[in-house]
Amino acid sequence: MSFLTLCVLNSFLSYTAFLFNIVTINAIKKTSSLSKNLKTLLLTLAISDLGVGLLAQPMYATQLIMKWKQHNENDSLYIGISNAHLILTNIFAPVTFYVLAVLCVERFMAIRLPLRYQELVTHKRIATAVISIWSLSGLFSLLRLWTPKMVMYGFFALFACLCYIAATWFSVRIVSLVRKQINVIHVLQGPQVAQSGQMAHVIRLRKFAIASVYLYVIFLVCYLPNTCVLFAIASNGPSTSLRHLQLFTMTLLFLNSTLNPLIYCWKMKNIRHTVVDMLRHTFSSFSRPTEES
Repeated sequence: MSFLTLCVLNSFLSYTAFLFNIVTINAIKKTSSLSKNLKTLLLTLAISDLGVGLLAQPMYATQLIMKWKQHNENDSLYIGISNAHLILTNIFAPVTFYVLAVLCVERFMAIRLPLRYQELVTHKRIATAVISIWSLSGLFSLLRLWTPKMVMYGFFALFACLCYIAATWFSVRIVSLVRKQINVIHVLQGPQVAQSGQMAHVIRLRKFAIASVYLYVIFLVCYLPNTCVLFAIASNGPSTSLRHLQLFTMTLLFLNSTLNPLIYCWKMKNIRHTVVDMLRHTFSSFSRPTEES
């Protein structure tokens, strides 16, 4: 019964991830107020989430159906579906992780070094980082097919822990810096500055920075359980209880691809307004023929 429940849940989440991220990608493209660097990172994040919903998660749901029907795991079809699921998941899921880490660093630099930001964080460097992330994720996903499973579990768990530590440090620093900057402006220059362009700029940076922190926190909730399970399997071996737990943590991991677009709309007002305008235009185009008839 758990296989069937997880299959239905993953099928639904696959659809919502696909739908939400298609809308988000179009909204990010149409939001001209976003900086070029931020737009590139958010688009990459949405594309990786779209890949999860469109490709990786349906393969996982198919594998769950085969498990529910007690399909022979040594059959070539099952092995093919399993390998496809592993390759696609190891391509798209790490991209989400690494791009979020880069996004935290980019927002940290924008707040910590605003005068040198344009010099240090160029769009060329952001594009190079994005291309490197996709290339490394593709390479590691292929190596997964020829590397012993326990070795890869241990490697991914260790590398993920290092990324968690780094991204968490930058997220904490972002929140701390944002609070300090706003307090300094209020204390030193008085409440009238609240209406000035300087304060508006700081508030705008704060909103985008806090949005990146929210994205990372939700990511942590969705991804960390699976990392812990992988670490436990690598350390103690693949027990039956750990394998069943891994099925649930994998579903939680995929849930992140549905939640990310919702955070864009919740915490980033520019993107939210663009999405609302798109939906309003879509619904009005559907209703117009009815009114004419």
